[in-house]
Amino acid sequence: MRLLPVVSTLLVAGCSALFAGNFTLHSNDLSGQLTKTQEFAGFGCDGQNISPELHWNDAPKGTKSFAVTVYDPDAPTGSGWWHWVVFNIPASVTSLPSGFGDTAKKQMIHATQSVTDYGKTGFGGACPPKGDRPHRYLFTIHALDIEHLDLDEKASPALAGYMINAHSLGKAAIVSYYGR
Repeated sequence: MRLLPVVSTLLVAGCSALFAGNFTLHSNDLSGQLTKTQEFAGFGCDGQNISPELHWNDAPKGTKSFAVTVYDPDAPTGSGWWHWVVFNIPASVTSLPSGFGDTAKKQMIHATQSVTDYGKTGFGGACPPKGDRPHRYLFTIHALDIEHLDLDEKASPALAGYMINAHSLGKAAIVSYYGR
């Protein structure tokens, strides 16, 4: 039974190295709960569908670009729901303004916003089914070891997620909840 303490020690040591660093994501618009501002406009929801302001600091050494994803693991699909996928954010950028997810507006930051599970590019806000327990919305910033992912706005969330994870140096997240 000496194996258990050794395995436990290795797991703790491995996890400590995995989560080392101070890479953090913040938002002046988000708290523990999303609001009508971040609720989708469609699918039976009548929110404003405005992406929140996000800012991050202390990216891992060697970061060459960033990606942002928003994912609802509680969506009743069997595979969750992708609400926003943004990549090819230059390494010099450390924030996205509120409303950046509106692809109809000209943005000062050049990045690619690909298709979400709503079938459109840009930010697609929260819209959990009425009566469901509040869903979790994971806003994640990914630091990547590559300047440019060879994908465009037609890339599926699964493909973009695969490429993002294949080039990840680290990530930080904020979790917010929303129910109707």
